[in-house]
Amino acid sequence: MRTLDTIALILVIIGALNWGLIGFFSFDLVASLFGQMSIVSRVIYSLVGICGLYAISFFAKDRYSSID
Repeated sequence: MRTLDTIALILVIIGALNWGLIGFFSFDLVASLFGQMSIVSRVIYSLVGICGLYAISFFAKDRYSSID
């Protein structure tokens, strides 16, 4: 499960950096690399969103692992 956590964290960081670029510079890196709402960019956005939801579970893992 550690590998899945690492992949999820990397995709969440990529999403955060992309949102930072959008906020500061009005530049969407994913759209510029793969096209505006192309199939590839939609898959990337979807994976980042799913990984963001999965990353919520990191809070529970930290809380319950410290009890042991």
